[in-house]
Amino acid sequence: MQSTATELLNDSQSQIYNWTFQWIKRLGLDDQSSNFINSVVLLLLVVLFLIVIDYFTKRTLLLLTIKAIRRSTNRFDDLLIRNKTLKLIAHFVPILVAQYIMPIIFMGFPTWKENSNKLLSIATTIVSLMIIHSLLKSIRDILRTKKSFADKPLESYLQVCQIILLFIGGTICFSILTGSSPWSFLLSLGAASAILMLVFKDTILGFVASIQVSANDSIRVGDWIEMSKYGADGTVKEINLNNVKVQNFDRTITTIPTHTLLSDSFKNYRGMQQSGGRRLKRAINIKISTIRFLENEEIEALKNIQILRTYIEERAQTIDDFNSIHQIDRSSPINGRKMTNLGMFRAYALTYLRQNPHIHKTMPLMVRQLASTEHGVPMELYFFVNDIRWEYYEGIVSDVFDHLFAATKYFDLEIFENPASDDFRHLISQQKQTYRTHVHVPN
Repeated sequence: MQSTATELLNDSQSQIYNWTFQWIKRLGLDDQSSNFINSVVLLLLVVLFLIVIDYFTKRTLLLLTIKAIRRSTNRFDDLLIRNKTLKLIAHFVPILVAQYIMPIIFMGFPTWKENSNKLLSIATTIVSLMIIHSLLKSIRDILRTKKSFADKPLESYLQVCQIILLFIGGTICFSILTGSSPWSFLLSLGAASAILMLVFKDTILGFVASIQVSANDSIRVGDWIEMSKYGADGTVKEINLNNVKVQNFDRTITTIPTHTLLSDSFKNYRGMQQSGGRRLKRAINIKISTIRFLENEEIEALKNIQILRTYIEERAQTIDDFNSIHQIDRSSPINGRKMTNLGMFRAYALTYLRQNPHIHKTMPLMVRQLASTEHGVPMELYFFVNDIRWEYYEGIVSDVFDHLFAATKYFDLEIFENPASDDFRHLISQQKQTYRTHVHVPN
């Protein structure tokens, strides 16, 4: 039965070809020219026919599937439409039709007939690989909606699959064109492996880096990283096989080669974001010449500062007990223990931070004095803000230092700063006034 159907098909194909051939031959052309023109005309008609079939197949398939998708609550079928999987499947219909029609067109040209069959086989291979690729893209998109995969480098895995598909497709197409076994092509690639490794060096390094980055969980999509070598300071938007895209805070995009995440150092702020506290480490430089001991009257006046009253009373009692036990001669201010204006300001700053509702209380918090420099005595504040959002963090830090800068005057302290031009002009003016006062200058 199968051989009979094949004979009938071949017979119908011969009749179609002979009918068009005889019709063209009536124009007075020879057999070779008639065969050529006949094949060209049939080819143009078939191409037009296949385009029409492809269009209506896609329209029909989409209409039928869209109705079914609207009734479904599954999101995967929506992704299949968005990634054009159904349109690619529709391409199989014109390819199958072409496999039956092409033998009619090139009946008079056996070589062309063989080549057209190879081209159709290659087209079938390419469409099949494109369908697999679109399915993989749909799987990637659906995994991105899952919380456990939201920060994984899915783009890198997709690109690896693309490379594998290209390699498989190239091997199959080469085998179809040459008529040789795919294994012979793979064996020939073994001799050129060194060249391939050189050509795909960055891709191989990126693939290895993507796996290690994912396995070690050193970076995720959404992390805030800083890599000064490449000018990156912002949020990771995408991790793929060859590069990592970082959107900086000024909205520019920095591209970092993926393999450099293993060879170069970078800072990841994920721990800070997860902890809920953002660190501040900044110093106020106090002018050394303004540091001095406090008199009893000044200590009593500072008790009016509400948050310092308890500290002053406890500190004064401790100092008095020490001086009494050791029988300190208090006739000289330098003998024994005494309060200083800098120590009092340091205690005020620490108490102020502890009472600030925007400072994290369970994380390290201290106010310490660093080694003095030519810019004065640095009094460093080390604390964590309980709001990690950048704009709120900067606002809280600014409020803290605004208050402390203004508070230094109540402790008779001055903040060090380099003299400006106005300072020099004011000094020169004072010197001139002093000179005119003590020295008679004739008019």
